[in-house]
Amino acid sequence: MTVPFPHDHTQPDPPLAPDELVSTGGEREVLEAFLDLYRDVLKRKLDGLSDEQIRQRHVPSQTTLGGLIKHLTAVEREWFQVILAGRTEEELGDAPLDDGWTLSTGESAGYLIAGYERACAASRREVSGFALEDSVPHPRMGQVSLRWIYVHMIEESARHVGHADILREQTDGTTGFDGLRLTREPRRHGMVVGKRRDKPAWRRRWKSSASKG
Repeated sequence: MTVPFPHDHTQPDPPLAPDELVSTGGEREVLEAFLDLYRDVLKRKLDGLSDEQIRQRHVPSQTTLGGLIKHLTAVEREWFQVILAGRTEEELGDAPLDDGWTLSTGESAGYLIAGYERACAASRREVSGFALEDSVPHPRMGQVSLRWIYVHMIEESARHVGHADILREQTDGTTGFDGLRLTREPRRHGMVVGKRRDKPAWRRRWKSSASKG
């Protein structure tokens, strides 16, 4: 039985995000939607940045915005083309050095985003011929299913998108989880006031009512 939540019509909620649109979807539809959500957010985290900015290091490690998208390009190739589809590195061309974390001269934001988009498109083509239950050989685990690969890729992508979220804010003050409302906001008392995807009014009201009960 579906139980409706109370809704405050005086505070309209934003349009449904891609992950919310599949709230009653099938397993594969949900997995694909969440992975595509994080793929899209990652690309938007590099929008409007210069070649210098995507190379800026804001943490002691070598992690940069450009390195994050280059690394996840390599991860897409590894899991969907090499592991799942059984292609060789020779077929795919040279693998990036250092798992993609090091940027070469001339690798701009546009170049890296285009390479990531090609890798993601190839991933979608490869999975179309497999069911979630289908398993393929894996050098460490013996066998691995497409279902497991999807969950792992969501985990890997979401973790690095979180890194990108922080690095982008450190770069130019731009904030926003879903990338659809990326804005530079004024700093107040040292804090960035960003337009993040906040909890909608019905969720705040529901949690408040539940805590009183």
